[in-house]
Amino acid sequence: MSTTPFSYIVFIFFTLFISLYIMERSKSDCKNGLEFIEEVTRNVDEVQKKVLAEILFQNAHVEYLQGHGLNGSTDRDTFKKVIPVITYQDIQPHINRIINGDKSPILCSQPITELLTSSGTSGGESKLIPTTEGEFGRRFQLTKLQMSVISQTVPDYGNGKAMFFMFIRSEEKTPGGLTARSLLTSIFMSPYFDNIRIQNDYTSPSATFRCPDTYQSMYSQMLCGLSQNQQVISVGSFFPTSFIRAIRFLEKHWSLLCKDVRTGTVDASITDPSVREAVMEILKPDPKLADFIEAECTKDSWKGIITRLWPNAKYVNVTITGTMSQYIPTLDYYSNSLPLVSTLYAASECSFGINLNLFCKPSEVAYTLIPTMGYFEFLPNQGIDGVVNSISMPKTLSKEDQQQLVDLADVKIGQDYELVVTTYSGLYRYRVGDVLRVAGYKNNAPQFNFLCRENVVLSIDADHTNEVELQNAMRNASANLFPFDARVTEYTSYVDNATVPSHYVLFWELSVNGSTPIPPSVFEDCCLTIEESLNFFYRQGRAYEKSIGPLEIRVVEIGTFDKLMDYCVSLGASMSQYKTPLCVKFEPLIDLLNSRVVSSYFSPMCPKWVPGYRKWNNTN
Repeated sequence: MSTTPFSYIVFIFFTLFISLYIMERSKSDCKNGLEFIEEVTRNVDEVQKKVLAEILFQNAHVEYLQGHGLNGSTDRDTFKKVIPVITYQDIQPHINRIINGDKSPILCSQPITELLTSSGTSGGESKLIPTTEGEFGRRFQLTKLQMSVISQTVPDYGNGKAMFFMFIRSEEKTPGGLTARSLLTSIFMSPYFDNIRIQNDYTSPSATFRCPDTYQSMYSQMLCGLSQNQQVISVGSFFPTSFIRAIRFLEKHWSLLCKDVRTGTVDASITDPSVREAVMEILKPDPKLADFIEAECTKDSWKGIITRLWPNAKYVNVTITGTMSQYIPTLDYYSNSLPLVSTLYAASECSFGINLNLFCKPSEVAYTLIPTMGYFEFLPNQGIDGVVNSISMPKTLSKEDQQQLVDLADVKIGQDYELVVTTYSGLYRYRVGDVLRVAGYKNNAPQFNFLCRENVVLSIDADHTNEVELQNAMRNASANLFPFDARVTEYTSYVDNATVPSHYVLFWELSVNGSTPIPPSVFEDCCLTIEESLNFFYRQGRAYEKSIGPLEIRVVEIGTFDKLMDYCVSLGASMSQYKTPLCVKFEPLIDLLNSRVVSSYFSPMCPKWVPGYRKWNNTN
């Protein structure tokens, strides 16, 4: 009779003990996190006063605050009186000094540990945001709070795994020796993240998402996700573009992946030794699973492929607010309409808040700003027929405009505001550029819908078309394609100034599942529907002043937007943070899109327009 070695029994006991310890610790962290949220959302204004006083006390002797005459004051009234509301351009000379190696306390008393680059697809230029070790502590605190909310909402959270696609980009060194990298790269490479990764239990080992080679990273992460398909309870990526790209990667490479699953080996194209080693620790030969994957991937339709290959997946963890909402139909198609969960609201400048109602409809996502993350102010934003008039917001605010800013506790429900933030790491009354709408409250803390980024618009004359307006117009036009079982999978736009007068151009990539060809008249109706959905000044320019030409839709080849992302990534954009630009102005991008046009259509008539519209509700 064989006996079990004592060392093995000890190992099993130790493993069980650690598992139970982690489970109990997770429960405790969840409870503490939820209690913290309750406390800070009940005392919003007091917490905000304390946060501002802490920031100003810690940074009392920095050059920037002294230069504006704050003189060590930490009260809110003095701060608002002497410190101006600014944009990035206002502090760029200070940041340039930091970039070039000036280590004096210019903006912040704490050492600047690195510079975070913007993705390059939100505001047109890449900005370098100084950050500190303490700022990263706050970012990961927000992540832990988010995990507490997920633990409370998802019963099986902690008993399964997340197939969450993550990517890094290369780092750069500034002349002064600081590391400059994207926010997500910084997070993924941070030792803090290893602790978060263990608690989240991702299918992807660290080596796979820390691999700088995009193909090897994508392939290895997908292989690990497939090999653990029964354990996966959530799928996703930070932005839908990355996740959709992963599914399309699977469409293209499923046969190679199946071979690896079947044999328990890693394809020779994966040459990074650390990646191969990490994957081989997970991978075991599984012919039955390989047969299952092959059977699903060779079916006529890829509709619902996520729930077919990962049958225990309960939701898709992906940001679908703002311009990202254009990907909802594609995500619904691949996921069989699994809940789409947006968890966090954060940017390179600061982490802001979390979504407490995870399984709400995408259109109802509202973020509760956590008042300990920074000091928040809000600039009222005027709209046109409920649409944010983002382009008319001046870069420099007058003293009268600056006096309009309100505190977090004083915003009004239903009103739109531009977010202004003061951070521990040296941004003071900084205009982030995000437009938010007050949707409700968690205790005394306002909850906000993310509407759009400022100044991402199409404009020819007096017309100012922003993200929200264009999305609504696209949604209306897309309905014309439904009878043909067709949908717009991705789109972007630009103003064609080569024609007289100039006109709007929309590039559409389509998914057509129906057998009946779409007549040209339907696309022409789509053009007109978009124009009918645009603002008063656009329709005035088209129908009355003739300063705007007929809107044009250019249908592009399938795969065009993958090419667009490849090109942007080759220029230095982070794949993890890449977002398809709602409008393109960079000539090579326009040339790429135009080179793949298969057909084009124009609006057949002018949109309806009636004179007499008033821009302002109140006139004297």
